[in-house]
Amino acid sequence: MRLLISGGGTGGHIYPALALIEALKKREPDAEILYVGTKKGLESKIVPDSGIPFETIQIQGFKRSLSFENFKTVYLFLKSVRDSKKIIRNFKPDVVVGTGGYVCGSVVYAAAKLGVPTLIHEQNSVSGVTNKFLSRYVDKIGICFPDVKKDFPAEKVVFTGNPRAQQVVGIKPNKKLEKYGLNAERPTLLIFGGSRGAEKINQTALAAAQMFKESKYQVLFVTGRVHYDKLMQQTEAKNVPSNFVIQPYISDMPQILPDIDAILGRAGATSLAEITAIGIPSILVPSPYVTNDHQTKNALSLVNQKAAKLLKEQDLTPEALFKEIDELMGDDNLRLTMAENAKKAGVPDAADKLLGVLDNIKRV
Repeated sequence: MRLLISGGGTGGHIYPALALIEALKKREPDAEILYVGTKKGLESKIVPDSGIPFETIQIQGFKRSLSFENFKTVYLFLKSVRDSKKIIRNFKPDVVVGTGGYVCGSVVYAAAKLGVPTLIHEQNSVSGVTNKFLSRYVDKIGICFPDVKKDFPAEKVVFTGNPRAQQVVGIKPNKKLEKYGLNAERPTLLIFGGSRGAEKINQTALAAAQMFKESKYQVLFVTGRVHYDKLMQQTEAKNVPSNFVIQPYISDMPQILPDIDAILGRAGATSLAEITAIGIPSILVPSPYVTNDHQTKNALSLVNQKAAKLLKEQDLTPEALFKEIDELMGDDNLRLTMAENAKKAGVPDAADKLLGVLDNIKRV
């Protein structure tokens, strides 16, 4: 198969694409892959570092208010469609996949206009603007949450799950927590606000650190690189308990997840795919700053299945954070039940399901 794939801006669009590529290469070592992104997006570093051929186009998103920049956006979109058509004609893909972010809007639209089979993948419970636009032109739409089906033409929708799940489902406990100064045999709670961190979660967790001093479990608090230095200058960070470990970033996060007993964090699509693939109880604090509050809707999909607890950011205080964590970490039966429910909510073979859809639509 010759696969051209595009998605960018955030890890939530990039990592599912990489997971799909990994599954394809395992199945077909001779498969040809080309990833199209932007120079400014996270994909410009993550994709080449993964050894995947990478080309770029220039494009930007629309401003939500009236702005002269939107005229530039229209110009760049039209130009990027022309540039995408050149890339597609040169590469001659069997199928083109978009995993979200405005960069894939031009690429997938261009492919559809050239008659190349196309698929978009929506990771969240609410459709992004780009995928809504593309849904009129593509052949198939892979989704991860049943609620989002209403945003698309029903005849095009296929429930596939998130390919990221298949990447992590086979990872076994491995004691890699010791690398971060933790006891691999001790119950561990992970506080993690996403790859860039979350200011509110960070400040609240740090303020609550002393409350964990007598806890029988340990806490791994990952701040995100952007916030780490500033956070560590605060007085509270200089005197945290020995069972409360602060790290700026963990590059191999999936590797430590099998040794994590519970998570407090955001409700991004990639995080939930990992949580459900392994079966980890979670306390979800959805970001209130995302489009259409989609993280709350993501979180509720697990809360309603008794696989997670919901703690709104507006209610997040040091006392509330500690109370929710301590109740969960102190109840082994509750964690076991939530873990089982989380696994039931996951799609461990999501990448294979998505490849099956591609097989059905690819150019003959």
